[in-house]
Amino acid sequence: MFKVGIITASDKGFIGEREDLSGKVIADIVKSKGYEVKRKVILPDDEDKLFKEMAYMADELRVDLILTTGGTGFSSRDVTPEATIKACDRMANGIAEAMRYYSLSITPRAMLSRAVSGIRGGTLIINLPGSPKAVNESLGYAMDSIHHGLEILTGQGGECAR
Repeated sequence: MFKVGIITASDKGFIGEREDLSGKVIADIVKSKGYEVKRKVILPDDEDKLFKEMAYMADELRVDLILTTGGTGFSSRDVTPEATIKACDRMANGIAEAMRYYSLSITPRAMLSRAVSGIRGGTLIINLPGSPKAVNESLGYAMDSIHHGLEILTGQGGECAR
């Protein structure tokens, strides 16, 4: 069973002005796949706080997967990709690129996503969109491949070649 950390980046969610629906969607999806949610937090759109939480989840809690939601747009407060890049040792951009490409078949506004994905030690970190609908679509599309990637990252799976 893979261990998951979920981070919602939302100024309004952090101060209680908005309900965190996207984080709940993520939790429901990963639990349905048999994953264990070890920690779920809502943070303001603050690069340092987001980075520190990613580092804590990866280094201290040793989760296998961190999924973020929100903070990937063009607003000056949207800094989740920057925090993620800072947290990662190696980038795994194909994941974010594939989700963005899939989302373009649904809405042309998907091209405005700045989401990234990467690896910190033994933890995969993936930025997801901020809306519950887009989270469901993106994670639903990518979950099987993410699972295989986690198997390889944790030494539970073999090569991708057939």
